[in-house]
Amino acid sequence: MFLIVGLGNPGTEYANTRHNIGFMAADAIAGRYGFGPFKAKFDGLLAEGKIEGEKVYLLKPQTFMNLSGNSVVKAAAFYKIPPQNVIVIHDDMDLQPGQLKAKLGGGSGGHNGIKSIDAHITPGYNRVRIGVGHPSGKGEKVVSHVLSGFSKDDKKLVDEALETAAATIGVLIKDGIGAYSNQIGMLKSRQKNNS
Repeated sequence: MFLIVGLGNPGTEYANTRHNIGFMAADAIAGRYGFGPFKAKFDGLLAEGKIEGEKVYLLKPQTFMNLSGNSVVKAAAFYKIPPQNVIVIHDDMDLQPGQLKAKLGGGSGGHNGIKSIDAHITPGYNRVRIGVGHPSGKGEKVVSHVLSGFSKDDKKLVDEALETAAATIGVLIKDGIGAYSNQIGMLKSRQKNNS
């Protein structure tokens, strides 16, 4: 049994912003694998389905980013899902728009949603990071960057990354984070060669 968490902020004003790329990924996965509808549960929206024969719960915390861990720990505890079977999908400013990387554990990289989850379930869970690019500057510029929408070019790259993340998530579930990292790496180099 697995718990896939897409991070974002609730509310229509945040719907298409960089910080909500985790919600977008959760929707892409739900659509691709025919999950049931999202229902309010565990301070989030929860859907269930199967990927590679495994039961999977898909969670979009509705607590706002900084408190994401509150929702994740409730769902993980209720279904008795250990951290190594939790997959969190989130935006990453240190990656170029549309760049896709995955790792097990590690630091938060300053991401408040990840900090909150680390504090609640330990950092030993899988992270799928989708690049949103970095603004020049710090502080307010960073906040306005993650809470703004994508340019047309960036949106195209991000849509491709979301499609890849959804199409390959079964590899992570079946074969683990190492195999998944290899898979997305191979796909990326194939896309480069074809462009």
